[in-house]
Amino acid sequence: MAGNNGVVVRRFAGHISHSEVFEQPLRVAHLTDQHVGRVTPLEAQLTAVRLAMAERPDLVVLTGDFVAHSQAYFDDLAEVIRGFTAPVFAVLGNHDHWCDAAEVTRTLKKAGAEVLSNQLTTVTVRGQRLQLVGLDDAYTSHADAERATRGLDPALPSIGLSHIAEEADHLWQLGVPLVFSGHTHAGQVTVAGLHELAIGRFGGHKYVHGLYGERRGGGAVYVGAGIGAAMFPFRVGERAKREVAIFELGAEPGSIDEHHQEQQALPGRAPSAEVKEKRRNAVAKKVAARAKRR
Repeated sequence: MAGNNGVVVRRFAGHISHSEVFEQPLRVAHLTDQHVGRVTPLEAQLTAVRLAMAERPDLVVLTGDFVAHSQAYFDDLAEVIRGFTAPVFAVLGNHDHWCDAAEVTRTLKKAGAEVLSNQLTTVTVRGQRLQLVGLDDAYTSHADAERATRGLDPALPSIGLSHIAEEADHLWQLGVPLVFSGHTHAGQVTVAGLHELAIGRFGGHKYVHGLYGERRGGGAVYVGAGIGAAMFPFRVGERAKREVAIFELGAEPGSIDEHHQEQQALPGRAPSAEVKEKRRNAVAKKVAARAKRR
């Protein structure tokens, strides 16, 4: 979009269970994969914040990868987070663990965000209560859905936050009907089905970008296209555009003009035990290297 640094706003209703409880809709702004750093202009980050706040959300949810490959941009990250004037809830992604999870968490909290690390919290907005379940990053084997849902009240509406979308399958079983996620950047190239080929077939993801599942049934997940990038900056195709997703929790699915409806999941491929071990070791090596430099 001209003048908006390529950031678009996409709109959706929530899960049917929310419309059965809320007397008036709660508006949630979802952003993900900021990757604050040299690859993504700070102007694009701040534009996304401005567009999100122009929607007057009740809550902002952020689903990880706040940084890329450097700790040099923590001040910029804090500036981005401070731009939100609604309550902010966040979970970490794999890049946050690679860079330094403790420092990223500290920066987020100092800027005013509440970071949920396999935790549950309840907020009250205009007299209506909503449970937020936040998973730590599953890519680096830090997610613990059972711990995160401990104390979940089935009588209260809830949403989940997870950097990796496939964790939604488990969260649905544990009573969380709508999950927000990121990680894939929508593939960044969404022409000729390249995003589904690269992220789905080769990357093994069931959920690549957008809305999946069943909002009138067991559960749904939304995979955001993200704001930033960690490797290459370009985005090609309508679905790949930098994105702010606005969800009206309490609006019945289909009652508003939505960007798209639920899509069918791809076959997917769960990471092997060997792959998981390699990912854990990668984090451990980076932690050891940082400690040695100190």
